[in-house]
Amino acid sequence: MDLSPTPLLARLEAAPAWSVDRHRAMPPAGATLGDVVRALGFEPEGEAAGPAFPGLGTQRLRAGATLSREGDPADALFVVRYGSFKCQRVSEDGYEQVLAFAGPGDVLGFEALHVGRHTTGAVALEDVGVFVLPWAMLREGRRQSPALDHALQVALSRQLARAAEMAQMMAAVAAEVRLARFVQWVSARAAERGLSATRLRLSMGRRDIASLLGVAHETVSRAFTTLADWGLLHVNNRDIEILDAEALRAATRVTRGLPDEPAGARRLARTRLAA
Repeated sequence: MDLSPTPLLARLEAAPAWSVDRHRAMPPAGATLGDVVRALGFEPEGEAAGPAFPGLGTQRLRAGATLSREGDPADALFVVRYGSFKCQRVSEDGYEQVLAFAGPGDVLGFEALHVGRHTTGAVALEDVGVFVLPWAMLREGRRQSPALDHALQVALSRQLARAAEMAQMMAAVAAEVRLARFVQWVSARAAERGLSATRLRLSMGRRDIASLLGVAHETVSRAFTTLADWGLLHVNNRDIEILDAEALRAATRVTRGLPDEPAGARRLARTRLAA
């Protein structure tokens, strides 16, 4: 059985990074465990590609719709097939703190297993489709399909690694460095799916990015302008083009901040990269 990851472009005919093909239809009501394995990033064989599995469902949501709310009872696991979500918590004063973004192949709801309730909410950033795996059928599904069991383990391990990446974004003092690390993170996610790593379409707005990075909305806008002035990015609303990947990568390694002058910033970036 071949359980090696395959580019999402080949296995799902994915839309551009962090965007969605709004004409894509979900699979018929009788989705198979093999469909879920493919969504997780693997090509199933044998029993994993078999007939429809009882209890396995699909769900589509429009942009802005809520998949799960913080504190709601949890009875299912969700696997993102297309589109993207923001995972957030809402404070007592109503502030929405974005904790993560989730895209195709990511698993939502697993953290609720030990308490029976969702600890975060998931809101669609665009039109999305998910597979719904009720807890009651998940154990049987994993028993019947070793490919599903393995794919889930890899997906959850991948998300733990991404959580560490998110923490690393916050370790930088300067907003420009945090934003550079975020753009690099989105670029890496696009490359994993077999998509362009330099031409990116963000599904999240500036406020959501600011919430994730722990800075003000206006600070994110200024940081984008600064990185563009330094010649690292071309920014057109949510369309981002990485113009100097080498300098951007080096900028992410700076903890405190970059020089004010564009030329100095790019020289420092390249010096850090060569060191």
